[in-house]
Parts: sequence; structure tokens; C-alpha cells
Amino acid sequence: MGASGRAIASVVRTGPWVGRPHRRSLAAAAAQAAAAAAPRRRALPAPLTVTPTAAERLRGLLDSKPDARGVVVGVRRRGCNGLSYTLNYAEEAPPKGHEKVKLNNGVAVYVDPPALFHVVGTVMDYEETQLSSGFIFTNPNEKGRCGCGESFNT
Repeated sequence: MGASGRAIASVVRTGPWVGRPHRRSLAAAAAQAAAAAAPRRRALPAPLTVTPTAAERLRGLLDSKPDARGVVVGVRRRGCNGLSYTLNYAEEAPPKGHEKVKLNNGVAVYVDPPALFHVVGTVMDYEETQLSSGFIFTNPNEKGRCGCGESFNT
């Protein structure tokens, strides 16, 4: 019996005492029920993080294309290492299942469902140098990248 003085009688279902009644305290039963009901999920990382520099560049691109609602980020099989990133304008609302990343400047970035496994946790940045400019993806899931930097694998 527990601290409350009451016990719950139940029948043992395994072991040498099968079919015989046993007692456990009400507090132990409540604790076991609470532990079973508690969700055991950890917080999921954001599908994609867009830096302020990349968000401003996306805003400029979308301003030049008024019929676009946002940008769709995806991956495609190509290159010497397997996958490469794709960016396309979303001229209509993407179908259900696309993850939406809403930015502070009003830009909507959608992640293509097949790409979600490969890009979850990725940081998208925009970099402009004297020789080139473009979006840079820093992906924690990357296992390798080709020499030219155009493709990756997870």
C-alpha cells in the first residue's frame, strides 16, 4: 500500500505469478500513467534559416517579378557528388505539404517536400564578392561536397 493507504489490485500478466492478483500504490499507478501520456518528442529544427542578407536579396528578386508569391527551395540529383540546390519562383501557392518559412520582410520561402530531408537545419545566406555573387547554403547534414562546390551529398 502507498502513502494514501489505498492500493490498486490488478492481475499479473507475466512471470511465475501469472493470473494472481498483486497490489501497487495509487501514487505509483498515477506516476506510471503520467509518464506514459507525456510526449517524448524533441523540438524539431527549423527546415531552413534565412539570414537577413539573403532575405533582402530575395526581396529584391521578388520585387522585380511581381507575379511571384515567394521562392521554392529544393534539391535535384545532379553534379559529381549527387545533389544540388534549386531556387524557383513560386508563382502560385505551392501544393499542400510544402514547409513555409516566413521572413520578417514579408518574403515567403517554401521548402519542397522531397528536399526537406536533405535541407533541414540549413542556413541560407547571400554573399557578394569581387568575382561572384550568389546564395550560400551551410548544411549540417552534408557528408561531402564536390571540388567545385556545386553539388553535395547527405
